[in-house]
Amino acid sequence: KGDVHDIGKNIVGVVLGCNNFDVVDLGVMVPAQKILDTAREVNADMIGLSGLITPSLEEMAHMAKEMQRQGFTIPLLIGGATTSRVHTAVKIAPGYNCPTIYVPDASRAVGVATQLVSDSQRDAYVTELAAEYDRVRAQHAGKKGPEMVTLAEARANKSPVNWSVYTPPRPKFIGRKLFKNFDLAELADYIDWGPFFQVWDLAGSFPALLQDEVVGEAARHVQSDGQALLKKLIAGRWLTANGVVALMPANSVNDDDIEIYTDDTRSKVALTWHGLRQQTKKPSNTPNRCLADFIAPKSSGDPDYIGMFAVTGGLNIEKRLKQFEAAHDDYHSIMLKALADRLAEAFAEALHAKVRREFWGYASEEHLENHDLIAEKYRGIRP
Repeated sequence: KGDVHDIGKNIVGVVLGCNNFDVVDLGVMVPAQKILDTAREVNADMIGLSGLITPSLEEMAHMAKEMQRQGFTIPLLIGGATTSRVHTAVKIAPGYNCPTIYVPDASRAVGVATQLVSDSQRDAYVTELAAEYDRVRAQHAGKKGPEMVTLAEARANKSPVNWSVYTPPRPKFIGRKLFKNFDLAELADYIDWGPFFQVWDLAGSFPALLQDEVVGEAARHVQSDGQALLKKLIAGRWLTANGVVALMPANSVNDDDIEIYTDDTRSKVALTWHGLRQQTKKPSNTPNRCLADFIAPKSSGDPDYIGMFAVTGGLNIEKRLKQFEAAHDDYHSIMLKALADRLAEAFAEALHAKVRREFWGYASEEHLENHDLIAEKYRGIRP
């Protein structure tokens, strides 16, 4: 639910397909009933769900309950970035009386699916899994959560900022600035390649993993292919990167909230951003932070500002994906999505740098290498 990022799902499909499984891929953001109807139509042996963002977790729990209500008996496989063994055992599996299995990554999919369709292995595997999930639920039920403090106590322990000795710098402009067809070649210089290798389940920190004894050869191979495709998509203008940035007057109010104003007269509130303050009990001298702590309070009389932006690096990707898919080239289809993902993140990094150095200008003398930007060694934060 709400997912539009299907790289991992596609890799699972490719891996299973290479091991003689027939995979019916319904795509992303598919209603539960369509999945169930299709499973009946094709007489599926199992259903697999993948989720990248939090709303998907609720949708998976809903799916399990629907499978139970509609009389399904086939296994339900759970995977994706937001999922976990504990969540599967505690929130999803109790809704469905048949096997509900957490698959941590694409490389495990074949082993799980093979055991589930095996007449000799299935029963023992399912029994062992049920016992394991019972243990997980028991551990979860007995687990003590973090000690909490009241909201009043948390607010009393807010981040200590002495606004009397600091004057927030005014941005070079107030309002919005739009970016159309941003130069992809410029964005390429800001790419953080680390997550690119995670798409391919190549574990390790970049660039060290290129020399790793286990995954180094495979990492070098996908890096070479990725950089070759990146050059091709930049030269051919396969993708379009658009973005928008707004620098607006702002002040914090009511301890946790940020008022964002339409202009520098500060007479009209465009939006009140309601902050969430940390409420876990903190060690001595550690504050219970809230983003509003870092915007000057309205009561201080100091005019402060806030920056916001949204970017994309993958507009028009569908045309090329269809070409790869028509050629049954899953590898380059996944590669292109991975590169578009990296370009979108690079656009965020590049635009943040322009805000610091030019548009807001509070760090106009900044000179940082890309690895310093990735390590967030700049002044300010990008929450």
